Amino acid sequence: EPLFRSTNMMRRIYKILFCIALAGFQGCSFLEVEKFGKSDIETFFSDVDGLRSGLAGSYRLLYNFYDGEFSEYPEVAADMLYLSNSEGVSIADQYNYTSDPAQETGAVGYIWRDGLEIIGNVNNILQYAPDLKEKYPGNAAEIELIRAQALYIRALVHLNLCCCYGQHYTYTPDASHWGVPNLSILPSANDPVLRASVYDVYNKRIIPDLEEAIGIFGSTTMDCYHASATACEALLARVYLYMEQWQKASDYATTVIAKVPLTSYENYVNMYVNIETGSEAIFRLNGFRASKDLWKFYDPVSPIARPADTLYTFFDQPDDIRLELLYATKDEVKTKACRKFYVAKDVVEDDKHYDPFVSRVSEMYLIRAEANCYLPGGETTAANDIKALQARALGKQPSEINLVYSSVEDLLKLVEKERIKELCFEGHRLFDITRKKQNMVRESSTNSIVKIKTYPNDWFVLPIPMDEIEANPEIQLNPGVNY
Repeated sequence: EPLFRSTNMMRRIYKILFCIALAGFQGCSFLEVEKFGKSDIETFFSDVDGLRSGLAGSYRLLYNFYDGEFSEYPEVAADMLYLSNSEGVSIADQYNYTSDPAQETGAVGYIWRDGLEIIGNVNNILQYAPDLKEKYPGNAAEIELIRAQALYIRALVHLNLCCCYGQHYTYTPDASHWGVPNLSILPSANDPVLRASVYDVYNKRIIPDLEEAIGIFGSTTMDCYHASATACEALLARVYLYMEQWQKASDYATTVIAKVPLTSYENYVNMYVNIETGSEAIFRLNGFRASKDLWKFYDPVSPIARPADTLYTFFDQPDDIRLELLYATKDEVKTKACRKFYVAKDVVEDDKHYDPFVSRVSEMYLIRAEANCYLPGGETTAANDIKALQARALGKQPSEINLVYSSVEDLLKLVEKERIKELCFEGHRLFDITRKKQNMVRESSTNSIVKIKTYPNDWFVLPIPMDEIEANPEIQLNPGVNY
């Protein structure tokens, strides 16, 4: 039997966490999960070690989620990627907009399944944490920090699933269109799991979880490989940008910018290819002995995917440091390639890994710049934020950068252009196209069967997987792609 038919899995997920926690670092066959029952998981969570292991396992599941279809989908379905080898590559269905509900072993099934699996696991942590806090008062502070991290992960995954299976927030005036299930507890065996509106997913799950987590974290500092108050604030900046609540987006971005510096020009490339953290990291995922899929997908030597020619037209300066991550050189031959997930450091093979960014401060400059274009008197702040990123990319001072624009519309185009250059292949592009209500237009030389998708479009979201539909007949479907 597969790991789950998603809703059935959610009803049985307490049987899985015991295996997941152990699998955090050593692997586990999910075909074995039926050996475990509710009594096993209650025993597992009978002490603080169970919470610790459960959290470690959830971080590893989150890494696996990002190291695969979730990171690939918003790029292949957008306009800045060329899929050079689609034979036998399941993500080609998203490249060609031929997603099918029956595609359980590709983006359609895996993103849904893996996301709900993570949510189920952190919900178990959140369920058992209060009792353990009473049982072990000496560990109360640690338990609360575990709970805060679980809240952040739950909010993050709800947002990511909503972006993939629900249209963007402003698709309807009141965001009443379908998002994803809003899960705070494990459903009972007889309860259908229905999708909440996008409004409810954002306002009754994502935002409250992040606000609660910030309150728990307080002034506690965490390294960038763990959720933190700053990570919550950065995600809220993104959430409010998606909601077009410009003032809140700007305010949260400003809060983060005040805490976290940009990585320098000299260290920019190293934070990707040399296993260096990067001073601008807010939250990134530790890929030690886990990296595999994105490395193969973007492998500069034999890439399945490479940057589309269109992307290079956005770079006006040939000495832009970001271009170093968009070319590879072998035997003195320079080729177009994404090196954001390719380790060049001379270390033993087992130590080679890449750590995908979930949030970094460059995104905060871009969020604040875009938001301020819509705020009274915000043009100067927006322009200065773009100057800061361009200056870093060129090894200059912001005062040396001259932006040419004559209207807010021109400035918004500069912001979009900078966002494309800075965040390419980090899992944002399709979501940026749709939330801005733009058409998806590819280069004329694309080998996809789809060169343009006009907005609005049913195909800008994935279908609900057939396994979910069969297990949960009452679940609401996505028009156009489900029937």
